[in-house]
Amino acid sequence: MALELYNTMGRTLQEFQPIVPGKVGFYGCGPTVYNFAHLGNMRAYVFQDILKRSLRFLGYEVTHVMNITDIGHLSGDADDGEDKMVRTANERGTTVLEIAKFYTDAFFADTDRLNIERPSIVCKATEHVEEMIELNRRLEERGHTYMAGGNLYFDISTFPDYGKLALLNLDELKAGARIDVDENKRNPYDFVLWFTKSKFENQALTWDSPWGRGYPGWHIECSAMSMKYLGEHFDIHTGGIDHIQIHHTNEIAQSEGATGTKWVNYWLHNEFLVLDKGKMSKSSGGFLTLQTIIDKGYSPLDYRLFLLGAQYRSQITFSWESMESAKNARKSLLKAVSRIVASVGDRAKNSQTMTHEAALRALPADSSAKPYLERFKAGLETDLNTPKALSELQGLVRDATIPAEDAYTALVAMDSALALKLVEDAKAATVAAPESDPRIEALIAERATAKKEKNFARADEIRNQLRNEGVLLEDNPSGTTWKRLSGTAPGGSLV
Repeated sequence: MALELYNTMGRTLQEFQPIVPGKVGFYGCGPTVYNFAHLGNMRAYVFQDILKRSLRFLGYEVTHVMNITDIGHLSGDADDGEDKMVRTANERGTTVLEIAKFYTDAFFADTDRLNIERPSIVCKATEHVEEMIELNRRLEERGHTYMAGGNLYFDISTFPDYGKLALLNLDELKAGARIDVDENKRNPYDFVLWFTKSKFENQALTWDSPWGRGYPGWHIECSAMSMKYLGEHFDIHTGGIDHIQIHHTNEIAQSEGATGTKWVNYWLHNEFLVLDKGKMSKSSGGFLTLQTIIDKGYSPLDYRLFLLGAQYRSQITFSWESMESAKNARKSLLKAVSRIVASVGDRAKNSQTMTHEAALRALPADSSAKPYLERFKAGLETDLNTPKALSELQGLVRDATIPAEDAYTALVAMDSALALKLVEDAKAATVAAPESDPRIEALIAERATAKKEKNFARADEIRNQLRNEGVLLEDNPSGTTWKRLSGTAPGGSLV
């Protein structure tokens, strides 16, 4: 089957067809670095990572661009409220750029711990102001702007398709609109492309522009930077569902208003992570960070597994009970993977990335691992159905009828997409065995005798028995050594 993605533009499941065959360009909205990212924020970045890794698993070459908003962003997606960056800098008694660097570093430390691969290109808003000014110039030349009160505004009445992503009716919006706090706007839904000091006299970061010294509106940042690195027409734009109504709607208006052509082919939006009391947000206070769950004794990868247990378009409720379930599920997975890794031994390939096609080529034609791999692929091709894909991975590693080397090959390919570090952590969990265990050593001696007597069936039976107990035998010129896998108690019981 072909990859199908749910396109918010049209609200339908659509077959993915890249602009350039075999290559994908996608832009994902990044963080506004005025505070630590909370667990709800991190769901969006795990989703972006799964999208990128799945595309690569399916054979695409991917260019992933993500912005860092280190120029002030107001309290809401609209043009009202206070500047979050300035507010935090004032509270901490430091500069805006120092705040931005601190929280940018903290953000990437968290994504690293979640095994989220860094984007191909990370672009800071402060380093792309000239591109924003140039895009505003183009909008001005095409008649989409007006000046009022010292600020440059986008006039939504000049863009008939305004609101097409959010399914907004412009006439109904105008009829039902309340008076906006910004009296400079001709229409309450017009938005600022460039602020000047006439609105924020003490703004920390300002630049010279044709409209006066000031700084760019938030929406123009993403349009300018995505087009700089991906071109004026690219494949995929992602973000949280909270961006549909205003931010992404305004991005489309200004981007297509400037170019006169379609901007993005596929819009993908992830749902919220919620607490029992509702959506997690910084403004509500008391939000949970990745460090919160680490301090509670959970691995960041437990949280990644928890997120993969729901499809990205499904709202998911966070609880400590669900984290405990995810922790136990990952522990169980690692035990099963450890047995495969132990069986393969030194024959295990070092590579931790493998496409679907590469795995098929590496497997025997009649391998019993192939059906699992094909169903796993089908899950990802059905709008990134990670619960289905995860189920197939769990089935693979627990199927004792699959030869270990085949299971290992399929496992490496699957985890290239899910990125739970199963093979890497299973290898790290292998520890040296105790100095002696009379029962194990007696079985090893019996096996040696069986091999001398050419009773290979009994020798293999003993090796398999010990392997199932979590004991790995290693034959070498000086004899047979053994080691126990982490998580296996003396006597063969799993802990």
